[in-house]
Amino acid sequence: MRDIPEASKRDADKNAAHARHPAIDVTGLSKRVADASGELTILHSVDFTVQPAETLALVGASGSGKSTLLGLLAGLDTPSSGTVRLDGTDIFALDEDGRAAFRKAKLGFVFQSFQLLPHLNALENVMLPLELRGDAGAREKAEAMLGRVGLSSRLRHYPKYLSGGEQQRVALARAFVTEPPLLFADEPTGSLDAATGEAVIQLMFELNRERGSTLVLVTHDPAMAARCGRTVTIAAGRLVN
Repeated sequence: MRDIPEASKRDADKNAAHARHPAIDVTGLSKRVADASGELTILHSVDFTVQPAETLALVGASGSGKSTLLGLLAGLDTPSSGTVRLDGTDIFALDEDGRAAFRKAKLGFVFQSFQLLPHLNALENVMLPLELRGDAGAREKAEAMLGRVGLSSRLRHYPKYLSGGEQQRVALARAFVTEPPLLFADEPTGSLDAATGEAVIQLMFELNRERGSTLVLVTHDPAMAARCGRTVTIAAGRLVN
């Protein structure tokens, strides 16, 4: 019988491990905060799962809890109760440093407001997550990804000299350059005009298909939600479908 190469064995083991559990498994997730009237419940005991490579849209009215939920999924905020398991890891069993290390290894996040560092140019912004995790060839990988999003001629431009659409493309490149298995996007076209937003949507889904990552996005745009494999509606902090 022909021997299976070691790299192929590792890939097979990795794929088998992914098949054993969802990409995202949320159980009893709640978030409460104190306000002038006492206590406000933003999320009420949310439960859902997302499978590897699935695309999921979180939709709902402003203030329904969508962005709060996304922040909890990414470990950027902590819940009042409940658990979030990402790729089999209970992220709230980790301390803050552990969650940061997990995000560095597993997550890409696209913000509505881009969140580019103003003192770094486009290339340096995209190189940053690679450098933080010690990747070899960070510059070459960042240049290739910026080329992929059509910004080869803007590598050394600082964010203030880029249009909104160009800044969001840099943000997409930064999110995808580490090839994360999980990608979260919070209203990724909310700051863009319709034509530019459509171009960014096309690019985001194209990159996601190429890399086979699990995508969860918050949106108020029905057309964007319709491109996802599944839509979950949030109303007053509760899942209604």
